[in-house]
Amino acid sequence: MSDQSVAPHVFIILGATGDLTRRKLLPALYRLRSQGVLSDDALVVGAALPDMDLKEFRAGVYEALQAVGSHDDKELRRWCDTCLYYQSLKQGSPKDYETLVEYIGALERQRHLPGNRVLYLALPPTSLPGTIEGLGEAGVTRSHGWARIVIEKPFGHDFPSARALNTLLHRYFDESQVYRIDHYLGKETVQNMLAFRFANPIFESLWNRDKVESVQITVAEDLGVEHRGAYYQGSGAFRDMVQNHLTQLMTVVAMEVPVAFEADAIRNEKLKALHSITPISTEDVVFGQYTSWQIKDHPIPGYREEPGVPADSTTETYVAMKMEIHNWRWQGVPFYLRTGKRLPRKLTQIAVIFRDAPTHLFRSLVPGSIRPNMLLITLQPSEGFSLCFSVKNPGRPFQLSPHALHFAYEKAFGPLPEAYETLLSDVLTGDQTLFVSADFTESAWRLYSPLLKGTMPIHFYTAGTWGPDEADRLLLQKGHQWQLGW
Repeated sequence: MSDQSVAPHVFIILGATGDLTRRKLLPALYRLRSQGVLSDDALVVGAALPDMDLKEFRAGVYEALQAVGSHDDKELRRWCDTCLYYQSLKQGSPKDYETLVEYIGALERQRHLPGNRVLYLALPPTSLPGTIEGLGEAGVTRSHGWARIVIEKPFGHDFPSARALNTLLHRYFDESQVYRIDHYLGKETVQNMLAFRFANPIFESLWNRDKVESVQITVAEDLGVEHRGAYYQGSGAFRDMVQNHLTQLMTVVAMEVPVAFEADAIRNEKLKALHSITPISTEDVVFGQYTSWQIKDHPIPGYREEPGVPADSTTETYVAMKMEIHNWRWQGVPFYLRTGKRLPRKLTQIAVIFRDAPTHLFRSLVPGSIRPNMLLITLQPSEGFSLCFSVKNPGRPFQLSPHALHFAYEKAFGPLPEAYETLLSDVLTGDQTLFVSADFTESAWRLYSPLLKGTMPIHFYTAGTWGPDEADRLLLQKGHQWQLGW
């Protein structure tokens, strides 16, 4: 969101040989360079346990970038040969981290850099504490420039672990230096929700309990756990998706008008919305797990049949829940959240369902019920907005049919930047607007901890469906149903 210039720096990636680095981080950094955001003064230092030489690392990065997009071969090779470096962490001992920091310092002196450093921890959660302590004790922040640390979700696995991780981080880094990344917040549609609401009074005037019947947030994945079965066993859909992605989206929808378009003001309003959520009853939460399915002659395994998953696993691959926000704007308006794996299609969507008219003028003329007006905000697969309403069909008899006005970002503006491009650019310019604060992470875990302490019943659903029947009944209690667009 920032339009500040990017100062010369060293971008250090801890976990440089991992999948995230090759698929997302390095392509995003190279695209930023191609766009002129980064110059040759910006160096990338990969750090990981494998002991490989610089030539091998550069060749691997070149192949990875060629695989994820078409690039100018000459420029790509030049970037790899002049801006990429590698340092093995060997055993990850205190001495290994000291060697890494010394290596970075030597590069800065050699290239006459001011000592600005970004530390990106592209690591599994179990590796975070040791890495943070190793870097901190090695003095990585003791340079002449600024230092910023970026941490991927999940941030902790419950409230005590999140608080402990924040305490460790704050031993070496000020909160203004910490960037907890949630790539959903880097999507153009999420950012534009702020403009959509606050720059268009026609919508902000409708954004309250008087006009809105309910809000639904769906994050659906069509794939299963694939090769992540062992990791997913210790996480589940709630920790993997609800505590971070869905909660972030919910607070962007529910927040009040910030006093200014600044990071602290926006994050404070999101935190207020989170604090306003009433305690969530277990009766308002549905856990599910997908079972096997077969498409023609192609069998789809159930979760318990995935590699690394015990045959009697009770880990949830699906969550549906209802929550209510106890404040003036949203009192009495249910917010429904759901996410799951092996659903019919990949979809991330927010549906704002408006209240029906107090009386139906056309009830005697139109058989069946008239569908409510609805605003659909789609984040993937195609980013955009749809405003849904009813119109009269031409001719006789008198009939109504649902239609929608559509706005597609890519059609209007061309290809959109990847979320990681936006977020990395903000890290480099020091803009924390789209990043998660320490208070927010701890408050979210505190809200959800009671649901994670007990054993929630697991309801099975067939792979390729929209989840267990119990998720539908959760909405039927208030006469609602899940919306997927018109």
